[in-house]
Amino acid sequence: MRGSREEFGGTGVEEAAGVLGAPGVQGTAPPGWRRLHPRTLLVHCGWMGAPLLTLLLTVLAGGGRVTAGAWRTLAVVATSFAAVTAIGLIRWTRTRYRVTSDALEVRTGLLNLRLRSVPLRRIRTVDLTASPLHRLLGVTVLRAGTAGSGEGRGDLSLDALTVTEAHRLRAALLSRAGMARADRDDPLLARIDWRWSRYAPLTFWVVGGVFVVTGSVYRVLDGVGIQPWRLGFVQRAFAQFGASALWLTIPVALLAVLALGSVGSVALYVENWWNYRLEWTDAHTLRVRRGLFTTRSVTIEQARLRGVLVCEPLLLRAGGGALVRAVAGGLGDREENRKRSGLLPPAPRAQALRVADGVLRSPFPAGTGRVALTPHPPAALRRRRTRGLLFVVLPGAAVLASLGVVCTPVLLYCAVTYVVISTPAVLWLARDAYRSLGHGMRDGLLVTRSGTFSRDTLALRRDAIAAWTFSTSPFARRHGLVTLTAAVAAGEEGYAIRDLAAADAPGFAAAATPGLLDEFLIDPHGS
Repeated sequence: MRGSREEFGGTGVEEAAGVLGAPGVQGTAPPGWRRLHPRTLLVHCGWMGAPLLTLLLTVLAGGGRVTAGAWRTLAVVATSFAAVTAIGLIRWTRTRYRVTSDALEVRTGLLNLRLRSVPLRRIRTVDLTASPLHRLLGVTVLRAGTAGSGEGRGDLSLDALTVTEAHRLRAALLSRAGMARADRDDPLLARIDWRWSRYAPLTFWVVGGVFVVTGSVYRVLDGVGIQPWRLGFVQRAFAQFGASALWLTIPVALLAVLALGSVGSVALYVENWWNYRLEWTDAHTLRVRRGLFTTRSVTIEQARLRGVLVCEPLLLRAGGGALVRAVAGGLGDREENRKRSGLLPPAPRAQALRVADGVLRSPFPAGTGRVALTPHPPAALRRRRTRGLLFVVLPGAAVLASLGVVCTPVLLYCAVTYVVISTPAVLWLARDAYRSLGHGMRDGLLVTRSGTFSRDTLALRRDAIAAWTFSTSPFARRHGLVTLTAAVAAGEEGYAIRDLAAADAPGFAAAATPGLLDEFLIDPHGS
């Protein structure tokens, strides 16, 4: 980018989306309009890696012989390459962007010209993301998130800019949006400590990741015509496994899965959280930077930060760890929000509470010894026990018993064993889930905690709650319980306080958000 003051200059246009005939759309682009980097064309062609790899595997599987099918695949890839290159070239030549004194504008289109303009005052986040291909080419993707863009419809993306240009553009957007640096010292909330990687295996991916990778490899091999179960070493492995003592081979296989999963989870941890930094870049902007192969830089304006969520999955909680997520608007739809809201990787719980304190700029209310949450009625425990017995123990025992009657009596003994083992486990999990339940208030925050497989503690700004939903079921109503859901224009858009006493729920909601429920509450004095 050239110049000092003119690099984002140019006269402004209307803040609404433009159409044909809007100023600056037809004819020669006025000064200030800029193009994306020419390497954008190479980024658009990155999709060809998968079919070319498939073609290579097919040739190798055929002993180096190029079959007619391989030639057809190569012809399709070549034709697609020509088409994608032509489309990418047209898109690159017809895409312009600029920053005026009050808006970020992006102009696209060939026959149907389109001008998108976002007022700078609505920009809340400016994120930079670079995949391995982007990093190889020295470019990155800039995404400007706006207020009220919960489903991502109000966001603008520029793919691709040079890294230097993207950082300068982000600084200009944040500055002109009123989020300029207030000082030169970055208040650092957290940075990566590789001792935390010991928590990586205490997640679902330690087992699930092995099966995901195995399924992906199977689909790739099946796609190139290789049937894995017919390979000689696979058949020999199954034959030896079946001929060996199962009491020994099954534990060894489980240990192998756990070992592979642990290595994979640590590798994924390193890739996701390499060079991790969480910091306040100024008085009003929180930034998260991380990533090894795919780098990510997410900024969150304090005005869009609605709260903090401390998550403790079961295994991670057993190891004394936790992770932290932001409850913030402008992070896209639910899938995008889950990717971009992470503030802290799996780390010691004490570190998670320190990060939550720093993000909230006040003590996290649900820390140990900070605020005693109000417990829920004993009926919530009975309900969890009943659901566990009805939906876990009974169906499994019934299936095994039915198969035992039809197939072999051995399964009847399995059914009994299943009941003996699963019943105490279900009752323990129900007790743990009940002990996790709690809610309360402190200062301007609503606090709620629930869950056993993932015990989640939420500290939510009370002024961010837009509405309340009271929901119940026939069984819950029989026990005098109700679920209270706070609607928030951020994060998951709704956060539930489960199994409150029905008599207490209206009063708690009214106290948390004064005035919001007044017209629905009946004054016993009739005033």
